Amino acid sequence: MTTVLLTIHFLISVALVATVLLQRSEGGALGMGGGPGSMMSGRGAADVLTRSTSILGALFFTTSILLTVVPNIGKQSDSVVIGAPVAEGIKALDKAAPEKEAVPEPAAPKTAPEEE
Repeated sequence: MTTVLLTIHFLISVALVATVLLQRSEGGALGMGGGPGSMMSGRGAADVLTRSTSILGALFFTTSILLTVVPNIGKQSDSVVIGAPVAEGIKALDKAAPEKEAVPEPAAPKTAPEEE
């Protein structure tokens, strides 16, 4: 399923790039842009390209989200911290640490027997 989605995503991205490049430039940045001899002129072509760009953009975002969600369906989700190697090392240290032993009380000092 992921392979199919990835293929569709690739085709949508290529089509999106193509439709964006076919649109008439309105800014005139870097001296490029739609002069009177443009390949596609007229309001009808602009409406079709604008509409197809927005549809392809929406499909691109949808397939991007699906490519994130679909491979993770059915996987057990844990916290990032729980699965981290540092957390595993701390758990191992806790298991390996000996339990604290009771410290014996110091014996009373022995005194020399008193002579009478």
